[in-house]
Amino acid sequence: MRVLFLSLICLFFASTNFAQSQKFEFIAFGDMPYRIPNDYPRFEKLIEQINSEKPAFSVHVGDFKSGSTPCSDEYFKKIYNYFGTFKNPLIYTPGDNEWTDCNRKAAGEYDPLERLALLRKMFFSSKESFGQKKIALNSQAENPQFSSYVENVAWEYGGVQFATVHLVGTNNNLKELGDNTEFIEREKANLAWLEELYNKASDKKGLVMVIQADMFYMGTGSSGFEKIRLKLAELSKKYQKPVLLINGDSHRFIVDKPLLHEDKRSTILNFTRLQVFGDADMASVKVMVDPNLKELFTFQELLMN
Repeated sequence: MRVLFLSLICLFFASTNFAQSQKFEFIAFGDMPYRIPNDYPRFEKLIEQINSEKPAFSVHVGDFKSGSTPCSDEYFKKIYNYFGTFKNPLIYTPGDNEWTDCNRKAAGEYDPLERLALLRKMFFSSKESFGQKKIALNSQAENPQFSSYVENVAWEYGGVQFATVHLVGTNNNLKELGDNTEFIEREKANLAWLEELYNKASDKKGLVMVIQADMFYMGTGSSGFEKIRLKLAELSKKYQKPVLLINGDSHRFIVDKPLLHEDKRSTILNFTRLQVFGDADMASVKVMVDPNLKELFTFQELLMN
């Protein structure tokens, strides 16, 4: 009996190691659909393309509408229904156009915090992904200290740690004038979440984080990301394994290494940023994960005719 038990243990670890050494692919996209109603058929075609690729899962980096599209309940429901047409799991993180910018006249002059509350209720009420096939998600909200942050989720696949972090454009909702309570509380939650994610990834082959904001755009209005950038640099240097950050916001396909050491000259080489297409360029990016490669991640553009 003891020999049989030891044999089963060995078989379990062998199968686990085999699973974690297997290649897999996932797809990243976002900042779409923008041009309503003309973009609906294009978005449906993109969903068909992603379904045909049969990825392990897909991630939408936020901004499922433009800043001038009304933030109506009806539009939110339409996108929610679109998310249900993905055959494989889909994970979504909010963008600024879904809540921080909803007070604009063209967006319907909604209360941003009320729209954020609706997003959380409508899109993050389940502990599973979107899609006809689903995967289980762990939320930061399971920690009573951060019970509001249901949108910060984590999952593991193929020996790699994945997560979303709620960071949005429009300077992460940090205002020059006005009440910044929302920003301050979410920044505190996000900094704690980063610590937790790198800890979760300590025994994994790498870490992937999905956000909306292009926080490496160093023009005006980037102060809302200062502490986050510093924390990412600190934790990535300690981690040493591959880290991939996926963002949207700027609508241009970019793969780069934007984090620097303290000398501001040398690069933190284990940290890579993928910025996806968006707006008029309705396309997605396939991320290929190969645990046998030192780099771990490679990228393929998925363009539509």
